Amino acid sequence: MKKSLFSLILIPFLLIYALPVGAMEKEDRKWQDETVYFLMVDRFNNGDTTNDMDVDVKDPLAYHGGDFQGIIDKLDYLKDMGFTAIWLTPIFDNADKGYHGYWINDFYKVDEHFGDIETFKKLVSEAHKRDMKIILDFVANHVAPSSPLVKDPEKQDWFHENKEITNWEDQNQLENGWIYGLPDLAQENPEVEKYLLDAAKWWIKETNIDGYRLDTVKHVPTSFWEKFSKTVKETKENFYLLGEVWSNDPTYISNYDKAGIDGFVDYPLNEYLRRAFAKPDQRLDALFKNYDRNKTIYEDPYLMGTFLDNHDTIRFTHDMVENNQNPGTRWKLALTYLYTTPGIPIVYYGSEIALNGGKDPDNRRQMDFRTDKEIIDYISKIGELRQQLPSLTRGTMELLYEKNGMAVYKRVYQKEVTIIAINNTSKSQHITLTAKDIEQGKELRGLLANDLARSKNGKYDLIIDREEAEVYALAEKTGLNIPYLSAMGVVYAAFATFLYFIWKKGKRKKS
Repeated sequence: MKKSLFSLILIPFLLIYALPVGAMEKEDRKWQDETVYFLMVDRFNNGDTTNDMDVDVKDPLAYHGGDFQGIIDKLDYLKDMGFTAIWLTPIFDNADKGYHGYWINDFYKVDEHFGDIETFKKLVSEAHKRDMKIILDFVANHVAPSSPLVKDPEKQDWFHENKEITNWEDQNQLENGWIYGLPDLAQENPEVEKYLLDAAKWWIKETNIDGYRLDTVKHVPTSFWEKFSKTVKETKENFYLLGEVWSNDPTYISNYDKAGIDGFVDYPLNEYLRRAFAKPDQRLDALFKNYDRNKTIYEDPYLMGTFLDNHDTIRFTHDMVENNQNPGTRWKLALTYLYTTPGIPIVYYGSEIALNGGKDPDNRRQMDFRTDKEIIDYISKIGELRQQLPSLTRGTMELLYEKNGMAVYKRVYQKEVTIIAINNTSKSQHITLTAKDIEQGKELRGLLANDLARSKNGKYDLIIDREEAEVYALAEKTGLNIPYLSAMGVVYAAFATFLYFIWKKGKRKKS
């Protein structure tokens, strides 16, 4: 009875303080609204032991047993954290010990260690049932030395001459040299071009995937990517292409933007992110300068893939540990920035448990699902905000304040205004926003730590604890609604009278 009474009393107050619903659900979903979970198939989850060939979990260079069924089994786990898309490492048939998927033998076969194509189709279908998209890694630059294509005497002109790249600033060498001894495909050969384009179309039609992450983009001519982009987008509407151009020069990366690739993993931003959030008291201004630069360089900076680490870099957790920092605290701040700024956040598997790891292959450790949920809970919460607030995925961005690691910025979309405060310092910070920053006469409702800042004398005072962040929604002031409270008073009085009569009736029965 006490619980029922408490619930009835609580409901009207929840209604008073409820966050206004954003416009996201009323609009068509865009790729910039997605949040991507990037996983290495072999290292994520073993759901089918019947395909455990050559498995040795103690060997970091061997297969560990992860497969399609394992991903299917964890779709709800990913959905509950707020992820709306999953990027998988290549699933095509690979050479021996090609657990990572990048040593392709056959573009039309599934690697037997991961399951069969029917199970992969089921994975795509089950993801779509949960309103989640699937992005598949596609490698157009090279194949494995053991590939039948290499051994075919009639296909010798499918490959460039076996030459090592000695000058990584020479574009000709980048496009024609062999990387790590992998036979380099000659995309200028019409037969090679057709083979790759047909394979790309086949996977879309056969399995209904939603996007490709394109590996080693800078090692393939832009002329090929122009045809590739046109082909896949004619095959499926709203198909997303995410390119990997490993460079810290955004101008160089933008050359491929013109080839029709939608977005790129933002390596220049990644460098700034890791430096800023690995420890406290690091300035954040470079992050915002990077975005200002992106706006002038890329056709659509909102389609850039923002990330903190991946399968080719040292784990971000490793940076924190080296600086004797609490990984949970540092991850929360970094993820707050990632989730509340323009771009598509890409979270590498294991980040939600602060998985550690050095250089490849140590950064590809087996996922552990039995762990502390501190970061998981935070990702779930901020992931929900990202889906509820269109301003976080579509809004303009304006830096209002930054000093020695304390940053406040504003996102605006239509009538929705969101203020994000990140205190990347070792001390509590007091920030005052004025009329030039934000509309007066309202209040800022904290959605992460439940903070509340009302406009007083034309100002909003924000107090953010050390190494904490808050996401505020601008809303009308919540004052006493006399007519509403009077009506609710009548309801409660009637309910109390009802309880009184029930009590009296029960007492008579006992008598």
